[in-house]
Amino acid sequence: MAGSLMSGAAIARDIEMQAIFPQTLPLLGKPGWDIAEKVDLLTAGGIHFDVKNPGEIVSTGEVWDAVSTGAVESSWYSIGFAEGVVPSAPLFTTFPFGPDVKEYAAWWYYGGGKEMWSEITEDTYNIKTIHCGTLVPEASGWFREEINSVEDLKGKKMRFFGLGASVMGKLGVEAQSLGLADTMSALNTGAIDSAELGFPFLDNMIGMYEHADHYYLPGWHQQTSFLSVIMNLDTWNDLTDQERAVINTACEAQVLSTMAEGEAVQLEALRELEEEHGVNIHQWSDEMLGAFESAWNEVAAEKSAQDADFKRAWESISQFRDSYSQWKEIGYLK
Repeated sequence: MAGSLMSGAAIARDIEMQAIFPQTLPLLGKPGWDIAEKVDLLTAGGIHFDVKNPGEIVSTGEVWDAVSTGAVESSWYSIGFAEGVVPSAPLFTTFPFGPDVKEYAAWWYYGGGKEMWSEITEDTYNIKTIHCGTLVPEASGWFREEINSVEDLKGKKMRFFGLGASVMGKLGVEAQSLGLADTMSALNTGAIDSAELGFPFLDNMIGMYEHADHYYLPGWHQQTSFLSVIMNLDTWNDLTDQERAVINTACEAQVLSTMAEGEAVQLEALRELEEEHGVNIHQWSDEMLGAFESAWNEVAAEKSAQDADFKRAWESISQFRDSYSQWKEIGYLK
């Protein structure tokens, strides 16, 4: 055993990884470094991911292309950021009125989701994707004024991510895609007047309550979000079967770990937001949720008409959810 470990260490492989979230952000960024530590330990140093903070190699917007060409070997990534290149990408990581983590994982691992994503991306973009973390539902917005109707949304300039931004656009919102630092700057300068960003733990940590005091849930736009390790396919294929199995297994374990941690840390954060920072926590009315869902159905239909891969992915997960609905209805307590 000692000899084999020494032999593994002698041919240790460093793999450069560009994270799109900083290490300082729990649940978003830190898991990129956690998975590197797990893999390093499980391979006795045979595989070492050299994780870099955002922007240290390439900008976030360049990561997908950089991994595709091999300019960067891997990334701690959310494949939703590839929407501009792969329109169907958000359906494989998070989308409006999507499933909870159990249902989403069932489709990804056992309902054809993972295989379909591989078909869409591996040959065309030379990228291997391994889901390696999950996020709890996000809040759906910080506003300076109370929102009681769709009319109240019209004209708002708002930071919004992914397909939810298209939904908000249908309702008269000027939605913008901004990173964390740019979001805070835009709020400070008045370039935007509202934002969705994260879940209560993250929003409390970065001080979103300093910019607005009306906080809306549930996060209809991101009920579950998968985070992933993406790797240049040539780099992935150069690994041994055992090394690939270690990475896959470590990522599956981290999906469970981040799911549990994400649930646990919201409790104190909600209390602090409400009791210590005076945040008004609101739940969207049925009327507002109905408006969001109606707009989402329009967006899904339009994007299905525009992109064949989006259409087949949307049909796949929709059919899976239709089948799953009976088990969801009779198997679980309400």
